[in-house]
This record gives sequence, structure tokens and C-alpha cells, in this order.
Amino acid sequence: MIPEPLDEFDQITSKVRMISPLQTLFADAEETLLATHPEGFEVEDIGRRAWALLPESEREQAFNELLYTYWEAVAADREMWARYEAGDAR
Repeated sequence: MIPEPLDEFDQITSKVRMISPLQTLFADAEETLLATHPEGFEVEDIGRRAWALLPESEREQAFNELLYTYWEAVAADREMWARYEAGDAR
């Protein structure tokens, strides 16, 4: 099956970064906690609040997003340490 060419709307929106429900709720949770706990809070508080507000129907996708994001951080950390140990301090 040959895919149909993108129309003008799809061409424009294909370049727009998509924000997931989890990202939206993380941002909302951080904003709320900054306003209600000016003395500070733990980063886990943001995640737990966002997760609690996430609709059940979005949780499987959000869990996959968390796993993928964690893996990206691990890979970036390994790459950074490999560069550091090789003497490349970028």
C-alpha cells in the first residue's frame, strides 16, 4: 500500500512537537507544587501528582514513555562518561 501524500495541514503539523498527556500533567504538577510549596518539594512529588491525575486510559502509554525516557537518560549518561574517560570534556 502506497501512503497518500501529506496535505498542507499535515505537512505543517508534522513539524510540531507533540506533547503527551503525561508531559502536560508533569508541567501542571510542577506549577502547582511551586505555587503551593514555595519551601520546596521532591521531584518525585511532581511525578506522583502527575500520575495520580492521569486518566487510567493514558497510563499504559505514559508508563512506556517513562521507561523510554529513563533509557534515554541512561544512554546519555553512559555516552557522557565514555567521552569523559576518553578525555573529551565537551
